[in-house]
Amino acid sequence: MLTLVTGATGLVGNNVVRALISRGAAVRALVRSTADSRPFQGLDLEIVQGDVCDSDAVRRACHGVTRVVHSAGRVHLGFSGWAEARAVNVDGTRNVAAAAREVGARMVHVSSVDALGLGSRKNPGDEERAATGNVPCPYVLTKRDSERVLFDEVKQGLDAVIVNPVFVLGPWDWKPSSGRMLLEVARGRALLAPRGGNDFCDARNVAQTILTALERGKTGRRYILGGESLSYFEAWTLFAEITGARPPLARVGPIALWVAGAAGSAWGKVTGREPDVNLASIRMSLLEHHFRCDRARQELGYEPGTAREAATAAWQWFCERGYADQSLVA
Repeated sequence: MLTLVTGATGLVGNNVVRALISRGAAVRALVRSTADSRPFQGLDLEIVQGDVCDSDAVRRACHGVTRVVHSAGRVHLGFSGWAEARAVNVDGTRNVAAAAREVGARMVHVSSVDALGLGSRKNPGDEERAATGNVPCPYVLTKRDSERVLFDEVKQGLDAVIVNPVFVLGPWDWKPSSGRMLLEVARGRALLAPRGGNDFCDARNVAQTILTALERGKTGRRYILGGESLSYFEAWTLFAEITGARPPLARVGPIALWVAGAAGSAWGKVTGREPDVNLASIRMSLLEHHFRCDRARQELGYEPGTAREAATAAWQWFCERGYADQSLVA
């Protein structure tokens, strides 16, 4: 069976590619012409150039495949970039889902818990909670819309499931993406933690469960791939221990964070490039993002692992490739 993977240079997508190859599966990756080639070095797979926003390129990439893992996405936690977020997250998902349906391929759409309703540690969210409480930024809203697109295609005959990972850490984070948080702590830039929290899971476990979802996930069903629930203060303290960095000093109040976020958003309007610290990301950092993953455990055998395991693996990988000694790119 030939499996197409989109977003194959990303953290989740690259772990999926490697998990497939380790099982002896034939893999085809759809990548843009400008994509980094390092994630594929030494791997036995077929690479085809194209963009998920190009419906013809997606149809060509789907020719002859029996399974599709759609992990491509535009991730920016800010209020800018609406057009790009919609083009990639919504229209791109529509293109991939339609092409998969046309060739009769089974599909796993990699969404995010940010598309769902928020939960707390005392009352964690699940797959059925109404999608409320989160920040209405392009990423959140377009991930929700991407799921609506997917479910519409299922009604037309697409055999597909959705997985919603929490905050993912692990090796093969080439960009880096979510591993930036770990690197910020390692470089002593995270001394004041916001008051929110998140669930942290291992990219390798997410990838293995995506393959299980391809095999036995129930069509039209959503699965939260959860993790260990930590406040950001707890998570950053753990990251500091793992990396040998200085731990956060305290939890910072919302007023100081709002000021920093407003300054970041204002700077983004001046430069045309919104920084990571902006009003949307600050608002999200003050919220609790906690979820239960009973359904994935019971139906897919999902085991999220611990935040320590995931962060340790990520840090080891970053150190081996020199990321620990580099400055982060904004």
